[in-house]
Amino acid sequence: MRELDLKDLRMLDALFKTRNVSQASEKIGLSQPSVSIRLGQLRQRFKDALFVRTSAGMQPTPKAEALIPAIHQALALFDASTGQAVFDPLTSDRTFKICMTDAGQFITLPALLNRARSIAPNVRVEVLNLTAEASRLLESGDADLAIGFTLDIQAGFYQQALLEDHFVCIVSKRHPRIASRLSRKQFEAEAQIDVVTRGTGHWLLYKGLEDAAVARRVAVRVPSFLGLARIVAHSDLLALVPARMGEILAKQGELRILNPPITLPSYVVKQYWHERYHRDPANIWLRSVISDLYAGMV
Repeated sequence: MRELDLKDLRMLDALFKTRNVSQASEKIGLSQPSVSIRLGQLRQRFKDALFVRTSAGMQPTPKAEALIPAIHQALALFDASTGQAVFDPLTSDRTFKICMTDAGQFITLPALLNRARSIAPNVRVEVLNLTAEASRLLESGDADLAIGFTLDIQAGFYQQALLEDHFVCIVSKRHPRIASRLSRKQFEAEAQIDVVTRGTGHWLLYKGLEDAAVARRVAVRVPSFLGLARIVAHSDLLALVPARMGEILAKQGELRILNPPITLPSYVVKQYWHERYHRDPANIWLRSVISDLYAGMV
């Protein structure tokens, strides 16, 4: 039985990432028949199907899932040792994929794009939602970074604190009952919008409200901050939002930011990356750009 070679590793990696024989063959520069032949040989070697055709594409078996981390490490070491891991922002046309919340898109994305256009004009950015899938995306290389506050990303990942944030209230400047201060009685009496989303510390918010025994009148629940400013500005509803988000929304001129009448916990926004890419020059560059942007917000 022949030993594994580099093309075998790249093929298994490509199949794992694409779940498609045709796309995997294009990714590594082999014909589809060659990929099928190599996969057949590997199935005999490991006495396992490795990848099984399903309605959702070529899905890995538990055996393949167990092999992938070692394959990723081997490829990363080989690429680094052969000098393939080189990144020049001025000439690169790489697409960086970043998992972030919609709040992160408001706060980070404009500054990131402006910065990238000046120092890396051909680099592209693709934004993915920060979900429970972020760990898998970072591990497989389908995402380069994740930015936000989450407990879904744990062992095997590096993290860097970027910014401490907290919650504030926003109301319309034309609110008929609330002026420059918000009492607890008003907070409990006014109808509110509840934004239910990941990555912005909302479970901490709910715990803080519960610990303070606050009774909220939630009139509307929405899954993102999209459109929130307009809703609040043109109604008498109140909303709790991250402070950085509130500052941006209030610049539109129709909202007032108020301190909550109770003490709510703060949280730390971080950037996360997998240990496979800890020494990758492109990932290092992206992390440094993000870190610098957030340092300017403090």
